Amino acid sequence: MDSDVITPQGYAELKQELDKLWREERPAVTKIVQWAASLGDRSENADYKYNKGRLREIDRRVRFLRQRLEKLRVVEYNPIQEGKAFFGAWVTLLDEADRTLTFRIVGPDEIYGKKDFASVNAPVARACIGKSVGDDVVVSTSDGNKEWQIQSIDYNRE
Repeated sequence: MDSDVITPQGYAELKQELDKLWREERPAVTKIVQWAASLGDRSENADYKYNKGRLREIDRRVRFLRQRLEKLRVVEYNPIQEGKAFFGAWVTLLDEADRTLTFRIVGPDEIYGKKDFASVNAPVARACIGKSVGDDVVVSTSDGNKEWQIQSIDYNRE
């Protein structure tokens, strides 16, 4: 599947991060850099050095987000997806030992810092695509094949 896909919520989060960096954090750090530079010798000025580095980090992230947001394609929910696991679905799997695994199939840009999100490129998500409740899912892992059964598929959970 295309790696340049994202849910509407994921797109909004990236856009919000970009706005916060550009409108709040960058101006605040720029003021600190200007103040620290006005103190004179910059070679031994810790405030200047640290915040100049922070400014570079912010600028790097802003450039990345702007380029990435242009490439991303927002994938909206479509009612014909109901009953099958596709992009944006919350999927609950059950293994042989009655342990459950619940995750949302999302774009690769949305998984960071979220334990219950799986990239559409992840083996477990790829194995679930197009399957229905009750279907078996087999994923190849380093420990061998792992088998689950799909217990539920939900598109309305947030």
